[in-house]
Amino acid sequence: MKEFERKQLLERVNREGATIGVDIPDRIDVQGEEVELRDFVFEIKRRETVPDGEKERVDRAKKNLRRERLQRLQRIEENEVSYEEGRRLVESIVGIDRALNALEQLRPANLEQEAQLQEAQDQKRWMNFLKQALGRDGGASKRGGR
Repeated sequence: MKEFERKQLLERVNREGATIGVDIPDRIDVQGEEVELRDFVFEIKRRETVPDGEKERVDRAKKNLRRERLQRLQRIEENEVSYEEGRRLVESIVGIDRALNALEQLRPANLEQEAQLQEAQDQKRWMNFLKQALGRDGGASKRGGR
């Protein structure tokens, strides 16, 4: 592969918004094991939060995807492949990035519960503030407001 071709491929991988419009690959070989990547991501994504029992599985998948991405990128950086193979690697890297983005957006289930609790506490504080501001607080009205 020529140097300018290699640079073009690397630029495509590192381009801002490279994953826009890119599909998550159906299957991908990750660390020597074939993974049904699209099904896995959509299965986890459907839940919106990662249940405690699935957290380790998702973390392991993200770690393996990052490692696979790095290995593929290094093959291009070290000019170990033909231009055509480099193009296939770039497409797979961008697909891996798309899957990683989807998995990174997930929140652990306990964070969801914490956010709900925080919202309930905020609403309670707001209601107390309004009661005081409108003079409907039991203590303020007994003191003789006017």
